[in-house]
Amino acid sequence: MARLKVAVLISGRGSNLQALIQAAAAPNFPTEVIHVISSFSSADGLTYAIKAGIPATVIDHRDHTDRSSFESALNLCLHTAGAELVCLAGFIRLLTAEFIAAWPDKILNIHPSLLPAFKGLHTHKRVLESGVRFTGCTVHFVRSGTDDGPIIAQAVVPVLPEDTIDLLAARVLEAEHHLYPLALSLVATGRARVREDVVEISGNLWPTSFPQTLFNPGLI
Repeated sequence: MARLKVAVLISGRGSNLQALIQAAAAPNFPTEVIHVISSFSSADGLTYAIKAGIPATVIDHRDHTDRSSFESALNLCLHTAGAELVCLAGFIRLLTAEFIAAWPDKILNIHPSLLPAFKGLHTHKRVLESGVRFTGCTVHFVRSGTDDGPIIAQAVVPVLPEDTIDLLAARVLEAEHHLYPLALSLVATGRARVREDVVEISGNLWPTSFPQTLFNPGLI
């Protein structure tokens, strides 16, 4: 069975790119990472592509006169590479509605909160300031709004009394590295489909041993 061809867009350290590359190394994983595009030549994540032998391209928005020119270059690179699906992994450029419409339900993004809560930047700082007891991460199909779109999968991370921004961010990031390959696999195999802007998952993926209710602080 042919594997779905995925391009990953990055701007920084690329740890989720690394997680996707590692997942795709398994022979039964339904996708392969065929190209990496970075918006910065200095992005640390490019080293993961180089080590894995994956072609990589730098498309810096500062080299383009406007967003249309930048996205035209991005679109050309994706099509030339033969990408069938696009994964945003720390890609800091906002994509226009026109670009997203050209890739209908074919762009995935991961965000370090339980969307629709805490969209945007400085997520962990805002989580701690809010006093919520749980946070997490979300993989969703991309829409034109910031961190908006049908939710594919989420992971829950408790907020602990001793948490700092860095401690919480590290635990959420670890969850992201497991969640993104799961969500990508669901999309690639057709088990996650958008109907009326809500994702339906076929098959029972809820483990019987998983608690039906989570408490933080725990019950005495």
